[in-house]
Amino acid sequence: MRTLAYDLLKQEAIALQMRLARVKPFVMTQSMAPAASIHIAAQRAVDQFLLSGRRELKKHIRQYLNWLHTAIRDNVSVYTAQRRFTHLRLRFNAVLTQLDIYADALIQRSEHQTGVWLAGLDSLADAALQVSGNLFKPPSIICYLDRGAGAAIRRVRTRLPGGGSNPVAIIRIPRERMIGSGIASSLIHEVGHQGIALLGLINSLRPELQNLQKVNSDHKLAWQLWERWLSEILADFWSVSHIGVGSTLGLMGVVSLPKAFVHRINMNDPHPFPWIRVMLSCAIGNTLYPDPQWAALERVWLQMYPVNSHDDKSKGILRILMDTRVTLASMIKMHRSRSLRGRTLSERLNITDRTPDRLRSIWDRVMVNSSLVNELPPVLAFAVIGQAKMDRRISANDEDKMIEVLLRKWAFERAIDVSKACTGIVTAGEIRV
Repeated sequence: MRTLAYDLLKQEAIALQMRLARVKPFVMTQSMAPAASIHIAAQRAVDQFLLSGRRELKKHIRQYLNWLHTAIRDNVSVYTAQRRFTHLRLRFNAVLTQLDIYADALIQRSEHQTGVWLAGLDSLADAALQVSGNLFKPPSIICYLDRGAGAAIRRVRTRLPGGGSNPVAIIRIPRERMIGSGIASSLIHEVGHQGIALLGLINSLRPELQNLQKVNSDHKLAWQLWERWLSEILADFWSVSHIGVGSTLGLMGVVSLPKAFVHRINMNDPHPFPWIRVMLSCAIGNTLYPDPQWAALERVWLQMYPVNSHDDKSKGILRILMDTRVTLASMIKMHRSRSLRGRTLSERLNITDRTPDRLRSIWDRVMVNSSLVNELPPVLAFAVIGQAKMDRRISANDEDKMIEVLLRKWAFERAIDVSKACTGIVTAGEIRV
């Protein structure tokens, strides 16, 4: 019976070895248009990471098979042999889990239109992660679509299931946001999470909020809540800084839920509850880019979700949060840290060219010559379109068409840049995208 058990375990280990050999690099399995491909640096980083995991597992399988040859001679129990095999199998499943994480993001690149749109969003994400001063080396970013109302990010160098450090940033975008200007709000918010992590802004800002809890007893609870929600607040600040009112409009679209959810105050949630989150976004916008539009948006939000059903305790929390939101926005704008090298956060994010008047001026020129929008950098293009949407100068139909053209253009340009880098060949002639 012992021999039978060991033979069965040997066959199972060999079967693992054979199945592992069928796990191929993505460059050998993905079929997609070149314009839909992820950046070559991201492709290389993912395949190298998975290859390293496969090599390590293959080594462990060989070691197990070699160990089995001596296990009977050394009178090792079947229980011990089985236990070692189960650990081996768990390692195999961890490799497959990691493979599936990236496969979910890459398989959509083969979908007609969707793959090219995603490549365009990759370009937008890359641009939104840039800060002046070369304060960090931006990681490669891969975007993909999934169900649900909210976006999410798996940041670079975070731990993956089964171990290992994520070699790229992966951003999940709600499929229902494709496509429209609101997609930029969700995307750049998630990019903001990556940016603030690379800059260590949560740790540098937290002491300031904690100090306010000590010196401002009347608003102590408000500053405690702002500290608890700091990660999401900074990501919203990043988004508003880049695309202005388009960020707040996109946020309103995401959190437009039944009233009970919008007003529910959950002090343990890392996200601010939707009602105050929109009001804070307006305060951030007015702090960065003063304009009457922010007060108008606040009035609209109050009409959509009036504050008339809260108990006295909840009203008290709302009051102190509203009393402190402008101070919080100003504090973040003027924040300095060692990672920012003496400059404020707003200076590093280059917000001076996102004022509503400048965005309106650019849109005026676009209305005269629509092709001008194609010449704008990705983030600025979405800021201009978002402002036009707020000013009711663009229809939903025209917005959709314009953004589709932009995403296809950015994907095409990205593919050409990769082609030039790989071959040195300069493509001539006009190509319709």
